[in-house]
Amino acid sequence: MKTTTKYSLEFRERAVRMVFDHQGEHESQWKAIVSIATKIGCTGETLRKWVRQAERDQGKRPGLSSSERDRLKELEREVRELKRANENKWPICVRIGVMSHARASIHAAAQPSDRFWSPCARANNMRVAPRSSKRAPLRRMSPDRSRSSRRAAWR
Repeated sequence: MKTTTKYSLEFRERAVRMVFDHQGEHESQWKAIVSIATKIGCTGETLRKWVRQAERDQGKRPGLSSSERDRLKELEREVRELKRANENKWPICVRIGVMSHARASIHAAAQPSDRFWSPCARANNMRVAPRSSKRAPLRRMSPDRSRSSRRAAWR
């Protein structure tokens, strides 16, 4: 079973500082990393990742620093939440497509695309299928139909 060891921030900083301090004593940075990793009790790859991130944070290596990466993750999370909230913002009659023609045209102007709205989507006469569905608008109901046939017409 795979287990993950959590190392404290102080431990990581000390290990990275040791690599930077003793790098000149070894042939390459990797050899310094492996040597120090065996002494402190972590893998060479783990220590190498810490060293690379420290180099990015110091500006020695291209890429996002820790603070930039955290900010990016925060902004992406915020965008997801705003998109989710915006989906639920429209009134239910707008989402299912049964709204008076005048109000539908007002809301359609605010919609990013016109796929959802039909110019003939009038309340009580026709219904437009929601965006997720590919069904066409249903036909007009006549008042003399029975209740069961009305239900069938709206399906």
